[in-house]
Amino acid sequence: MSCAKESAGKKQGSGGRKIGNAHLKWAFSEAAALMIRSSPEAKAFMEKMTRQRGKARAVVLVAAKIGRDVYWLMKRQQPVDARKLWKSSLPKSVRTMEGAVMKG
Repeated sequence: MSCAKESAGKKQGSGGRKIGNAHLKWAFSEAAALMIRSSPEAKAFMEKMTRQRGKARAVVLVAAKIGRDVYWLMKRQQPVDARKLWKSSLPKSVRTMEGAVMKG
């Protein structure tokens, strides 16, 4: 489903990539806020994305990561491996300390 902004026959853009469930968006945003506070990996990812894209977008990206993980958790009926969640998106400084920081 797309969200077209149109007035007087002129298209103003697409509005958003997708229109999803507002309740899930809220829940994953709350989970992202808690994860950023408690997880050093999430905090490092947040700092990296804040530098690149801004704080609001960075929180949305963390929430999207959580959403994808929940989807695969439910689809595969297997626990999520936190190391795989953050490994590819962490800054190199945190990845090199993987044994000390990323336990699980």
